[in-house]
Amino acid sequence: MIFFENFWWLLVLIGVMILVHELGHFWAARLFDVHVEVFSFGFGPRLFGFRRGETDFRFSAILFGGYVKMLGEQPGDEVALRDPRSFQAKPRWQRLIIAAAGPLMNVLLSIALLSGLYMYQYPKPLSAEKPAVVGYVAPGSPAAKAGIQEGDRILQIADRVAPSWEDVLMTEAANANRPITVAVERNGQRLHLTLTPRLDEKMGIGASGWDEKHDVIVGGVVAGMDAERAGLRRGDKIVRVNGVPVYSIPRLHELIRSSGGNPVEVTVLRGGQERTVRVRPSLSQAEGGEQRWMLGVQLERPYTFVRLPFPDAVREAVRQNVRYATVIYQFLGGILERRMSPKSLEGPIRIAQLSGDAAREGPTAFIGLMAMVSLNLAVFNLLPIPILDGGLILLLLIEMVLRRDLSMAVKEAVYKAGMVFLMIVVAFVLYNDIAKILPG
Repeated sequence: MIFFENFWWLLVLIGVMILVHELGHFWAARLFDVHVEVFSFGFGPRLFGFRRGETDFRFSAILFGGYVKMLGEQPGDEVALRDPRSFQAKPRWQRLIIAAAGPLMNVLLSIALLSGLYMYQYPKPLSAEKPAVVGYVAPGSPAAKAGIQEGDRILQIADRVAPSWEDVLMTEAANANRPITVAVERNGQRLHLTLTPRLDEKMGIGASGWDEKHDVIVGGVVAGMDAERAGLRRGDKIVRVNGVPVYSIPRLHELIRSSGGNPVEVTVLRGGQERTVRVRPSLSQAEGGEQRWMLGVQLERPYTFVRLPFPDAVREAVRQNVRYATVIYQFLGGILERRMSPKSLEGPIRIAQLSGDAAREGPTAFIGLMAMVSLNLAVFNLLPIPILDGGLILLLLIEMVLRRDLSMAVKEAVYKAGMVFLMIVVAFVLYNDIAKILPG
């Protein structure tokens, strides 16, 4: 049942993405009076549709994708070249705009979705306006080897001054196996340290083994486990375990793991008063198939939800898109430089899982995921790979610089190479998705 739910929500997600993307190409083509022969949702044989004017609007058999077919779009179509309404007959700057219109629409969709979401509720971490302070350092981790200690206030990491913890995470994620400078304040002194995030083989991104200092809140209690019997409730703030202060979720996990299944004393703050309960951890399966000791509570960081005015919502949506697009390109650059693993890429199977999880969580989670996927689709399509929009844009720019058309032989060779490369990428991400699902 979960499989079919995930598949359905994947179709909804990519359906919106495809429709918006292809509408960008379609509207731009119509703007410059290009004859659009087909607007297809999906690839392969035509299933059904309708004709409006000169365009066949259709649904095709393979729903994962779509295309707009324009007259004279394929190189070498000599008959279409003589038609003034063919794609190839238009000036290069018009063809470039038509090619870029699809990704641009995906970017605009992402901004629109996030703007609407932030006007309804903007999840603002309570620590967002506070300095990034280290609340946990794993023993033997890159952060520990760099000399970073709990309580350090991060003044700068790489080129980011006064970073938020989100900035810290993004910087370390994009710099696996690459030394980065970190300036911290400790006991009133400024220290300059060198941190080299390790490569997380499972996720394919950089990780340093640290966490910010934040309150640990009980977001929910698992029915039937000892935390429920002990009386822990949603909203409780966990302040100590066996007398040891808790300033981060990883610290709590470490304390529970070290108990070896023996009962632990958990002190929580509720209604301004502290109370201590005795909870026996249970050996349970965590995400990823790992067996570990758990209290039976769902943990979360403290958030406050605010409604942003329209101008602020748009400004924040644009800022988030710029930030995430930068991170995506940093990831891709890290993969090309072999500093990061391609395992960080997500394919259709993983996106289906994420779609189903987000839909079950609620509309806000699904809209947030849709905005992120839309931005990723725009970035991917702008890569300079033949048969993608970015590849066509690159060829047009080259021709504009040369002031002449590239030969048909060159174009055909480039497109064939692009098709082979794209098929390899598709095969890899499918394999990668399956590998992430399998335990171990």
